[in-house]
Amino acid sequence: MHWADKLAQKVEGAQIINDSKTPSGRVHVGALRGVLIHDAIYRALRDRGLPARYLFGVDDYDPLDELPLGHEAFYREWLGAPLCNVPAPPGSEASDVAEHFIGEFFEIFDELGVRAERYRMRDVYRSGRFNESIDVILRNADAVRKAYLEVSGSRRPEDWYPFHAICERCGRIDSTTVTAYADGQVTYTCRAKTGDGSSCDFTARTSPFDGRGKLPWKLEWVAKWRVFGVTIEGAGKDHTTRGGSRDVAARCLREIFGGPPPLNVPYEFFLFGGAKMSSSRGVGATARNVADVLPPEILRFLMIRTAPNRPVEFAAERDQIVKLYNEFDRYHQRAHGEPTVREAEKRAYQLSLIEPELAQGHYYTASFQIILTLLKLPHLDVATEMEKRKGSPLTDHERRDLECRLACARQWVQNFGDEEDRASVQERLPASARELSDLQRGFLRVLAQRVEGVSADGWTEEQLQAQLFDAARLTPIPPNDGFKAVYRAFLDCGSGPRGGTLFAFLGRQFVIDRLREVPFSTRRFWEASAVAEADLLDWVRAQRERIRDAEASLELDAEADAPLGALEVAFTFVDERRHLRRVLLEPPQTQTGSRAQVRRAFEDRARECAARLAGEGGLPIRFRAGASAP
Repeated sequence: MHWADKLAQKVEGAQIINDSKTPSGRVHVGALRGVLIHDAIYRALRDRGLPARYLFGVDDYDPLDELPLGHEAFYREWLGAPLCNVPAPPGSEASDVAEHFIGEFFEIFDELGVRAERYRMRDVYRSGRFNESIDVILRNADAVRKAYLEVSGSRRPEDWYPFHAICERCGRIDSTTVTAYADGQVTYTCRAKTGDGSSCDFTARTSPFDGRGKLPWKLEWVAKWRVFGVTIEGAGKDHTTRGGSRDVAARCLREIFGGPPPLNVPYEFFLFGGAKMSSSRGVGATARNVADVLPPEILRFLMIRTAPNRPVEFAAERDQIVKLYNEFDRYHQRAHGEPTVREAEKRAYQLSLIEPELAQGHYYTASFQIILTLLKLPHLDVATEMEKRKGSPLTDHERRDLECRLACARQWVQNFGDEEDRASVQERLPASARELSDLQRGFLRVLAQRVEGVSADGWTEEQLQAQLFDAARLTPIPPNDGFKAVYRAFLDCGSGPRGGTLFAFLGRQFVIDRLREVPFSTRRFWEASAVAEADLLDWVRAQRERIRDAEASLELDAEADAPLGALEVAFTFVDERRHLRRVLLEPPQTQTGSRAQVRRAFEDRARECAARLAGEGGLPIRFRAGASAP
């Protein structure tokens, strides 16, 4: 059972879910975890048949306590003022800074299918909805001070009252201290520092009602729970530790109003690239940035497939984003095509859909990795290529899904990709290909020979990917070094998509010609790839149990000024994979004879070397006549 359904089974009757956000800057993507956790709970309750409402508040009466990134100079004079009283950034059409930042966030709500009822704290305070709660809390300030001390160990002075008045002189709300409450008025002093370094030092009496100030957020939590009738509200783990904010608020609710706190759903942080995020400090990606590179269903999936008490980590690096798309597509396939799929997986997929009631059933999803590859091939029509892979025309829904993924891929390349991700197939051999090592050049020549043997009908990404790995073992070269050579020759960069996929979308002859176009020297390649006979013998002994058979041959570069010979041994492992090792041969004492004589001399040395390897390695090695290097 999915975690949201388990939670829904614990409650009965009508439920009111609440969540909120302080819009102090562009909202980071981590804030969406709480939003979507609460939304999954709301959907699970509704699916169970329970009446439920999902409320989401804008905490725009909180003070501007940090300077929004990129606007530091503009906002310095507004520090400490309620967000709703602070102007929007220059050029913005919003009424204030809170509306400026929350507007973008709410756009993402709509895209994600979050249908929460939105409220703003400015309206709650100014309308008087909190007046009664404020009065009760201030009259029970001693109980609040006791809760702070006993629950969190935080001691408040005897004349401290839980309220922040808006200073009538400087307009700040974060620098006022209330020291008395009587006859429906609070006495406060403002200690705000002014621009010249002096203190405001304004003291006055004022009504705490109708928006003239606000409760500290722990007590504001209490007022929300009581006034809105909240029954479920989760919080991040920084608020739900033992003795933390949630415990203080719960204690105050019980002591002052005599009711139980809402059901808590503690949730771990969302880590972007391993870091907890802050919108004001610019740490991590904004919700808008990530929503632009993940379709709504996949962004929901990222946030709610994992139980709230486990952290979610994500980085917009190529491998991780491709993995996320692939995982969502697997859930999609299982939900529609596997009768034995785990119910929790099917439910995670269902809760990820924007409008489950309008779900399309099974449809073809375009691989995000393939889409990223096709962006490097602007001469191809993506929809046409996807129809080839599907084997039939795309439906209207499949085309819309493809267009969404294409837009996300372009945004990813622009916002998160590096220069290599933006590279495309080069019409001519890049000049940088001449910087490839002799071993990499040899790999490309071996690869050319391998792909020449692939027919047009067999020109598929899986077949070509297999040829890439075969060529690496037959060079031999570490596969990554070989792939880098391919990317350099075709894309003029050091990394790229799956090589077989890239080749599959390129013309067969174009691939072969480009591989052979890289300058190549047999002698330098052999010298770079050869191993000493003793080292080869050690390798044979280490791999003996995995080797099924071996065949040796003499290869001769007879066109060189000084002929060069090499013993090449092709080993076939029990898994059918072939590996090649090469040993350079001692040249004949005299090289003035005929070509046939030189060959015979090299062949004698090759046979002797093969015999030593067979005898000392305990491995039968067949010897066949070789050929001159091409």
